[in-house]
Amino acid sequence: MIATDTPPVPESGATRTPRMAVRPRLVVASAFMLFLELALIRWTGSNIVHLSYFTNFVLLGSFLGIGLGFLRSGRTTRQPYYSPVVLAVLVLIVLRFPVTVNREAEGILYFTSLSTSGPPAWAILPVVFCAAALVLMGPAELVGRCFTELPRLDAYRYDLIGSLTGIVMFSALSFMSAPPVAWGLIVAVAYGVLLQPRSLGRYVALVTIPSLVIVGALAFETLTAGALWSPYYKVTYKHFAIGDVPIMDIQVNGIPHQQAIPARNRLEWERQYALPYERTAAGTAGRLDNVLIVGAGSGTDVAIALSKGAKHVDAVEIDPKLRELGFLNHPDRPYSDPRVTTHITDGRAFLERTDGKYDLILFALPDSLTLVSGASSLRLESYLFTEEAMRAARDHLKPGGAFAMYNYYRELWLVDRLASTAEAAFGHKPCVDEVGAGRQAVITAGFTVDAQICPSVWLGASAGTPPPAVDDRPFLYLHGRDIPSIYLIALGLILLVSVLAVRAVAGPFRTMRPYADLFLLGVSFLLLETKNVTGFALLFGTTWVVNAVVFAGVLVAVLAAVEVTRRFRTPSLPVMYAILLGGLILAAVVPNSWLLGLPLPLRAVCAVVVAFLPIFAANVVFAKRFAETADATTAFGANLLGAILGGCLEYLSLVIGYQGLLVVAGLLYLGAFALLPRTAKAI
Repeated sequence: MIATDTPPVPESGATRTPRMAVRPRLVVASAFMLFLELALIRWTGSNIVHLSYFTNFVLLGSFLGIGLGFLRSGRTTRQPYYSPVVLAVLVLIVLRFPVTVNREAEGILYFTSLSTSGPPAWAILPVVFCAAALVLMGPAELVGRCFTELPRLDAYRYDLIGSLTGIVMFSALSFMSAPPVAWGLIVAVAYGVLLQPRSLGRYVALVTIPSLVIVGALAFETLTAGALWSPYYKVTYKHFAIGDVPIMDIQVNGIPHQQAIPARNRLEWERQYALPYERTAAGTAGRLDNVLIVGAGSGTDVAIALSKGAKHVDAVEIDPKLRELGFLNHPDRPYSDPRVTTHITDGRAFLERTDGKYDLILFALPDSLTLVSGASSLRLESYLFTEEAMRAARDHLKPGGAFAMYNYYRELWLVDRLASTAEAAFGHKPCVDEVGAGRQAVITAGFTVDAQICPSVWLGASAGTPPPAVDDRPFLYLHGRDIPSIYLIALGLILLVSVLAVRAVAGPFRTMRPYADLFLLGVSFLLLETKNVTGFALLFGTTWVVNAVVFAGVLVAVLAAVEVTRRFRTPSLPVMYAILLGGLILAAVVPNSWLLGLPLPLRAVCAVVVAFLPIFAANVVFAKRFAETADATTAFGANLLGAILGGCLEYLSLVIGYQGLLVVAGLLYLGAFALLPRTAKAI
């Protein structure tokens, strides 16, 4: 058992906090650091549409800043007053130059085509990345200074408790749909508490004034934008009319998303909405006893189903604010109809949990806002358009039922890819109707061939059409099996900036050489966390609640590993590495399809065991190694900087799939073991 009675002597230059205050200060600083990271990720993404290209862009900047803060904490006694100043400048820049873009790029497909406004990506993204790093570097310095005053594992323990607190706080605000001004108030209070003044004038100039700017700017945004903050989006809306037709136009994160229009007018103006009922035997015969609509949104598709004679509609919508807007403002009031049951959840999760059988299942324009997933963000239909998802839909059809989906697909290869996915899932060719510009298409597949009514036969996929997307690689809008150049360029620049920044702050890299194994542990751990986040999204739904629970669960597993290491004699590091690799092998050989077939309670137990066994073992390894390091802040900083490389390697999933990330993580853990100092192998 590791001795934790006597704290180490602070390293040269570190500021010593009063002994009784260091633990609560560490908890507050760690909670603030994670809260600020989550708030930055959420707020910048809602105002800068370029960030939809890189869902973990701000996360990588945050990791860089946190790592630099730990490295810097032992090299200066100055308070990090730069953090609130930089944050205030960033808030003003983002509010002054919000970005809406034409969201098309090489290898990437977006449904919405908009004129460009605001700075180009090459101008604003470096500003956001560098600002995020500088902002997070401040709280990390404060956390790092606490690390020098406590035993290694004691400090790590309180850091984890603070991080859990930060997640709980931000999740609670998301649940309450609190606007960013509420986040800003918490940030301002944290700066005021943590940045102890050396002079009143400096405190007012560098803490009070920037904090007032942050809160004031966010309050101005809240009052002028009139936005609703759902757990996913910044939602804005406006009412207007075309003739005597009332319309509510809804935007999310500055992008036109949907319109609430009376069913009668929508059917007149856009033929695609009627085709699912004309191409199915159940629809033409009026046998719509039970209809499922995934992506119900503000309610227009629900209103159309009711107008077509549906006796009951299960309306599935992931965003509670979109459903709320539809309930209050849709001209047809579909959500007030007793025939409608609303489910606020992920569409794939609903398909996996329900035991209902339907005459028609409709995927109603579930728009994608991002291509790839990072630990910082959600893709709302990540697992909705895979071959496995369509098979799940088929399993919930009545014998004469049918499945349909429609959207503006923009490219022939995407229409063909989805049609071939339906063919693979249903065992026969679907109906495919292109009805307008932008490859506006409807794809309909009956439970059997007789359940669908096709005026002409789909000829099959054209040459060069990608194969159906699958759960392990659910990137529907990615043509080809490669990483688009836009990602390679951006990630290369991120790594270059990170190397230069670390060199400037920490000096020669030889100072971090003794902790090369901890660096690789950081790389592989982020890959492992990414695999778990995406895996739980598939098993339990791609919702903010699931993600919050997974992130909190990861921290709880890490905290449990620290407590076990502190209180009990654990096996040596070689044995723990063997257990870790065994856990990775278990996670690799247990298929998601098997877990999805289990009842929900048993699925949860098995998923937790499979996912968190390697996380627990990895953190026992880290805790044992970290406890014996000579320089706590440099060691911890090296581990955090490794997470930056892990965040970049996450994009390998575009090529090798999420299961492949486990292989990469395993190889990195083997590399960490090979770099383990000889004296540490007996620990």
